[in-house]
Amino acid sequence: MYESSSELAENKLLMLYVLKSIKNPISNNQLTEIILENNFINYFTFQQYLSELEESNFVEYHEVNDKKLLILTKKGDNVLSLFKDRISPSKISITNEYIKEKIESIKRELTIHADYTLGSNDSFIVDLKAIENESLLMELKLSVPSKNQATLICNRWKENPSDIYTNIINLLIS
Repeated sequence: MYESSSELAENKLLMLYVLKSIKNPISNNQLTEIILENNFINYFTFQQYLSELEESNFVEYHEVNDKKLLILTKKGDNVLSLFKDRISPSKISITNEYIKEKIESIKRELTIHADYTLGSNDSFIVDLKAIENESLLMELKLSVPSKNQATLICNRWKENPSDIYTNIINLLIS
């Protein structure tokens, strides 16, 4: 069933509102999660709206540390400031609460990178990065013999990056 034009406008404005509220570029996946977990829009409609917002130059993707991240453009910010009152107060309240609860994990996802690729001799190359304020704090590449080890290292890095970073620095300094 098709939405009314006011619902369509409200949903697109809500997407712009989320981007403005987070105050940082975020991934498509993160924006999708925020919208879907709060049952605002279904996935396919969300992706269509996002594409339309991008075509209208209200949002755009930027490449940041090998990640494609969404930002609110000046044009999108202007539209939001003009029409923000069309977003229902309950949706704004739900969004604000959600962001307040999840902002630390959202930031961690943006600043911590961990993945692995198949290397030579059936080994795996693990690539770990820590980024702060768009500056690289640390990058570590390791060669490990098994996929299990590569996955374990990536998971541990994602779970506790600050302790691991601090331990590595302390080991190197002392």
